[in-house]
Amino acid sequence: MALRRHTLPRYWLGLTLGGVALLCGVAYWWEQQLPLRLRDAAQRGDLEACLRYSEQLAALRWLGQKAPSEQATCRRRQAELAWEQGDRSQALRLQEQLVNSAIGSSSEQQQDRQRLMRWRDQLRNQALLRFREGDLDAAITLLQPVEQGDGRPGTRLSDSLRETWNRNRLNHERLLEMVQDQKWWEALSLLNQLDHPWWQRKALAERAKVEAAIDALRDREEHHSHGELPAHTVPQAELDAAVRQRIRMGMDPWQAFISGCADVGGTVVEDGPESLCRRP
Repeated sequence: MALRRHTLPRYWLGLTLGGVALLCGVAYWWEQQLPLRLRDAAQRGDLEACLRYSEQLAALRWLGQKAPSEQATCRRRQAELAWEQGDRSQALRLQEQLVNSAIGSSSEQQQDRQRLMRWRDQLRNQALLRFREGDLDAAITLLQPVEQGDGRPGTRLSDSLRETWNRNRLNHERLLEMVQDQKWWEALSLLNQLDHPWWQRKALAERAKVEAAIDALRDREEHHSHGELPAHTVPQAELDAAVRQRIRMGMDPWQAFISGCADVGGTVVEDGPESLCRRP
């Protein structure tokens, strides 16, 4: 019985080592078969089988077998086909694998890198075009294959597009409030802060209304300067010159109006729906 107990561990150890050796042998044999199957699939034009064999071969490269050139050819063809069929995510994934594998001549590797950069640039340009047209969701969708795996929030192009869109949306909402309250100078300031073509077009009606109201205010100020209103209203020419100077310094129109009024010795007062500059 004692002899039997000592024999059993050796038996199981031998069985385990034998199983491991058998698995390694099968893996080695299969690795030797894969290049032949890969070449055959590449010659037949069977891209799916070619890609499947190339992925299996890549998983077995720890055994020391160098990846054959057919693996790069297969990925290259499959990536081009996916791009032509509109599967941008799959195309970029395969092309990135191709570039990272460093298989092929230096000229082929350079062409692979250039193709990857060109595809990424095309998607970015298409996304920017859709963004300028006002379709934020489509722009973000186009950028997803490019930014896949990029874990740096706040630094991606999609983050910048969202920030620009939301800023313009909020400024447009505030613009509508200022127009409704007939605060024309504040409204003009918000109009000038809109820096997205789609939101600028959306605010064309408000811009026309605001500019007409400001022109009416200026006409009224001109009448004021002819004595129709109290003399303590500042001269329109001096106020306009001061406001223009402040705008050239980089101020928005409303702040330029406030500062320009102070420059000519006046203060801004609310006269009904209008903002006037008057001297004490």
